[in-house]
Amino acid sequence: MAEYVRWFRDLGVADVPLVGGKTSSLGELYNALSGEGVRVPNGFALTAETYRDCLTKAGAWEKLRDLFAKLDVTDTKALARAAKSARAIVYAATGTKEVRQAIETSYAKLQKEYGKNVAVAVRSSATAEDLPNASFAGQHESYLNISGLEHVIEACRRCFASIFTDRAIVYRKNNGFDQLKVYLSVAVMKMVRSDLASSGVMFTLDTESGFRDVVFITGAYGLGETIVQGEVDPDEFYVHKPTYRAGHRAVLSHTLGSKLIKMTYAKGKGAATTVLKSTPVADRARYCLNDREVLDLAGHAIAIEEHYSKAAGMPRPMDIEWAKDGADGKLYIIQARPETVASQRAAGTFETYTLKGKGRAVATGRAVGEKIATGKARVITSTKDLSKFRQGEVLIARTTSPDWQPIMKKAAAIVTDRGGRTCHAAIVARELGVPAVVGAESATATIKTGQMVTVSCAEGEAGHVYQGAIPFDVAKSSADKIGKPKTAIMANLGNPDLAFRTAMLPNDGVGLARMEFIINEYIGVHPMALAQPKKVASAADRRKIEKLTRGYKKPADFFVEKLSEGVGTIAAAFYPKPVIIRLSDFKSNEYASLIAGAGFEPKEENPMIGFRGASRYAHPAYAAGFALECKALARVRNEMGLDNLRIMVPFCRREDEARKVIATMAEHGLKRGEKGLEIFVMCEIPNNVIRIDAFSELFDGFSIGSNDLTQLTLGVDRDSEIVAFDFAENDPGMLEMLRLAITGAKRNHRHIGICGEAPANDPEIAVYLARLGIDSISVNPASLIRTMKVVAEAEKKAG
Repeated sequence: MAEYVRWFRDLGVADVPLVGGKTSSLGELYNALSGEGVRVPNGFALTAETYRDCLTKAGAWEKLRDLFAKLDVTDTKALARAAKSARAIVYAATGTKEVRQAIETSYAKLQKEYGKNVAVAVRSSATAEDLPNASFAGQHESYLNISGLEHVIEACRRCFASIFTDRAIVYRKNNGFDQLKVYLSVAVMKMVRSDLASSGVMFTLDTESGFRDVVFITGAYGLGETIVQGEVDPDEFYVHKPTYRAGHRAVLSHTLGSKLIKMTYAKGKGAATTVLKSTPVADRARYCLNDREVLDLAGHAIAIEEHYSKAAGMPRPMDIEWAKDGADGKLYIIQARPETVASQRAAGTFETYTLKGKGRAVATGRAVGEKIATGKARVITSTKDLSKFRQGEVLIARTTSPDWQPIMKKAAAIVTDRGGRTCHAAIVARELGVPAVVGAESATATIKTGQMVTVSCAEGEAGHVYQGAIPFDVAKSSADKIGKPKTAIMANLGNPDLAFRTAMLPNDGVGLARMEFIINEYIGVHPMALAQPKKVASAADRRKIEKLTRGYKKPADFFVEKLSEGVGTIAAAFYPKPVIIRLSDFKSNEYASLIAGAGFEPKEENPMIGFRGASRYAHPAYAAGFALECKALARVRNEMGLDNLRIMVPFCRREDEARKVIATMAEHGLKRGEKGLEIFVMCEIPNNVIRIDAFSELFDGFSIGSNDLTQLTLGVDRDSEIVAFDFAENDPGMLEMLRLAITGAKRNHRHIGICGEAPANDPEIAVYLARLGIDSISVNPASLIRTMKVVAEAEKKAG
């Protein structure tokens, strides 16, 4: 007789042929990792043998073979008819006495463990599912909050029948699986009461870039189906794996999702077992997990990845579902499977998309992938319109479901009103390799069918839909064709959203991390207004600050958290390579443009050489703001454990000024030499070059700022168009300045680099710098590979 039931305690990863990928993984988790604190609800599986035995006894195989013999899966109407007939055949075949008895006996045991009529999740598990190179996630049905024997039996039969959903048939066809050689098992497991708390999905890599040194966690209130279905914009968290393993416990970054709705248990005895409800406003404004819970989940994710990687004999990034039980307050793992998209990318091959023009943004959401695509929009508001979709169009919809996959394969790009980066639309877009913008709110209202649009996911975390066809470039490179020069080639970076993908490129770290971008884009408020909120005169500005800092004990905490997370993300992306963060270098007019900034800044005739850089840090007009900068950087190094962070002082005119800044930093927990802290200075003022021996006694290294140094050496305003012809970085006087700076730093055994595009754009300057023995050249991410080639060639010429 066929073996109909297996309990989780009797299963492991080797049992895929018997119970499918999902359930074998649950058994593996239950048995191998419960000792490490990973909680998995108990349950049992109806085996694939049950499915095969039932269909054989019912004589169903020939009927099914006839249905699929000549089926064209691109004919959506014929597909729907065949799928409906196939499901009816399987449903009828699995209604036997033997199946009922197996379920009744096993459900009784589960009730003995958890209580009478315990609610269970009934989940499908295919024998070709959740494998390292294929994912059937979302292809088959699952049923939540099922209670009572008859309801459990009905849910199991419907699960078996769901092996022939339209989407599953198409997926098998497109991935080379025989329709009748994939079998289905059904898992019945105790329901975690996440309807009273929260749930979500986490990955042991960054899903957009494939960067493997982070755990990426998403979560929302209620049952997790809302996240998978793309009905909700979830909270997002990142945890850095290397520093976590080293003993540091800090969340790298938090992003608050809107979480407008949640799925909970339905009340009464109707057919529906779950219902969608609006999330209370107060809950939307706070995270669904606290930091301790985020870190606990990250620990589970790391343990799961390590276990599966050891078993596979190779790194195995994982896709994991979690749930928090509102009744007992504990966190549970309810699924773990190999991640099958980002982890499958060819190593050492780099593809960079760059917009070559500008356009008006008609929708903005979260970017999925890193590509750009153009096409005519097709707004789909009903499944009745799916047949109208044409190859190469841009799909615009409120959300998508697995039934939409046949048309999603035809899309040049996908845009949805709802969803986060782990919703169905995002998962499918990654698998198909097309750009997607999810959670774009009103895209279906603002974009019209037939409108030409450009979908860009190449500008960071935010994805944009632009009106019209904007030209773009695609640069392709292979790591094995890049000759690595002796000179370190580093990146200039300000946007943390680009950190993970930039770190995947060949690089030697970050030579210039710009703090100004983080303050401007992530904080938006003048540091002094947050340090001394009572001094903000404008009522309108006070209201803006109150809204931004809601949920924080004091406004200053908002600044420290956001700045430390932005800087920390960049430092984590390149860890353990050096990352040099430049202290804030806004000019007074730029500071004034921040919220409440005008009240804290002087009005200067020439801000370029005015109250900027080092002159601000110990000055009473900015000292309190600088203290917040230091607190944030100390948090990155000490709490987050990112000791690869170095700090650079910009626009430092004199040695006395340098001593004051260094002393002030030490007062705020950033003491040179302590825990290996190195402090650099920008070499961008002629006096830095003239007095380089003296500055070498105070700093650990230099970075030549070629823009300001050229401006001040040649007396050319670099922002003036009318004298732009006189701004020449290859002027003999500038070249002499470069020589003096490099030889002076070398003489004092100090690191010296240059941050700017000149070496990439002018091979002669690259040759000149190589001959002088410069230690590093730092350029924008798009220029990294080109600069490596140019500098490698320059080093050959320099001998």
